[in-house]
Amino acid sequence: MATIRLGDVAPDFTVDSSMGMINLYDYLGDSWGILFSHPADFTPVCTTELGTAAKFKDEFDKRNVKMLALSVDGAASHKEWIKDINEVQNTEVNFPILADEDRKVSDLYDMIHPNANNTLTVRSVFIIAPDKTVKLILTYPASTGRNFYELVRVIDSLQLTVYHKVATPANWKNGDDVVVSPAIATEDAKKIFSKGVEEIKPYLRMTPQPNL
Repeated sequence: MATIRLGDVAPDFTVDSSMGMINLYDYLGDSWGILFSHPADFTPVCTTELGTAAKFKDEFDKRNVKMLALSVDGAASHKEWIKDINEVQNTEVNFPILADEDRKVSDLYDMIHPNANNTLTVRSVFIIAPDKTVKLILTYPASTGRNFYELVRVIDSLQLTVYHKVATPANWKNGDDVVVSPAIATEDAKKIFSKGVEEIKPYLRMTPQPNL
């Protein structure tokens, strides 16, 4: 089983879902994508996560990010589960949940960790850029629900740093100052970043977020 690493091309697939057949590349088109797996249908933590994901859809839409969830159960089961999610989370699930009964996608993306559980997917997250490369991988144990504020934050960072010669410091959030790329000399940085460059150390230069 191949391990996916950052920068790898995300494997394409075509599978059934709660919204019909889905081909990953066709579904994403020129958008960014976030693929997140769930251990099973009708599980408590996943129910809260999928309801939360639905509530965050507008935030992902603003960032041109399409959501895809996955569970190792079938599409019919997903549709029944969605009724529960909508009820208890007071929302409407508004994105596909992939059916992965044969573990095709789980195996492609190495979502099953036998030492954790040899049949259930762990809580994996893959963020995929428009060029279909994998930009971020997160893996949570089945017992820990994801923080969707953090997922939005890292997407903001990824989308900023892929288009500008900057990096984001610890605890950065959209609107905070950013780090000038170490590859740029300070004198050059001052010409590139018109809002100013603060040199804290020769290797640590800060500038206001350039895309605001």
